[in-house]
Amino acid sequence: DIDDNPENILSDSLQTLYDYQPVTLTSAHSLYTHTHSTAPQITVTVRTPDTEAANWSLHASSVWVAAVEMASNIDLLRLDELSHRMGMDHGEKRKIRVLELGAAAGLPSILIAKLYPNFRIIATDYPDPRIIQTLSQNIQQNEVQMNCHAVPWAWGSDPETLFLSLDTDGHGLGLDGSSRSRSSGMNSNRFDVIIAADTLWNPTLHDIFVLTLQGALRRDPESRVHLVAGLHTGRYTIQSFLHAAQGAGFRVVHIFEREVHHSNSTKARTRDWDVARAECEDEKDRRGWVI
Repeated sequence: DIDDNPENILSDSLQTLYDYQPVTLTSAHSLYTHTHSTAPQITVTVRTPDTEAANWSLHASSVWVAAVEMASNIDLLRLDELSHRMGMDHGEKRKIRVLELGAAAGLPSILIAKLYPNFRIIATDYPDPRIIQTLSQNIQQNEVQMNCHAVPWAWGSDPETLFLSLDTDGHGLGLDGSSRSRSSGMNSNRFDVIIAADTLWNPTLHDIFVLTLQGALRRDPESRVHLVAGLHTGRYTIQSFLHAAQGAGFRVVHIFEREVHHSNSTKARTRDWDVARAECEDEKDRRGWVI
């Protein structure tokens, strides 16, 4: 019985007894349903993947609060504006390309695919058969397989695999319906948007993560990487990533903190990012915010 899972019991106990905001909302094999406040409402239901025993340290067997926050605030990604500005390429309409890194159950990717059927989304995670199988099934069961695909891909790997996934789309043609060749240049194949939720917690992976972003992001003034990180990751760890990204040539366009634990009747508070808060906040405080 999923409800008897010790992880779920512990998480519920922390929230009930100590008013601790959970940082994960599911455990392996359990279902999570997200209802997006559109008219009409859009519902996404995903099953949480499990991993091979050797890959337990990936922490992919949960739907994390950061992924839910990204899905709940998808408007902050400003995809409508991006579609309007970047949807024309040399006078011809082209598809906006979105890449999710560390997708796990794939909640944000699947929601974007439902909201923007003309986008092309590649949802990736570590090449663990259990993760990718569940991710693929989630895509199919939410009926977005026409514009969203699961691809096993480890950070630092050759991004050509991802570009081929975009270009072929099952038909050997470019996503705009025309054939493509490598001579068109790799940049034309890169992604307009990269998203990732709770992927900064391991500082030893920051350098390879930044290299991955560099290799996959389209060289265009409008291209963006959107990241959400639970503050449980730690402020100094997040600051370390920001230094690495800026050192590699990325520019921080906007960074802020957003409250997680709030009632449906009140608007979540937001505030400027401040690494110095690390000296005066406790575990309960950290669990209540995402960056």
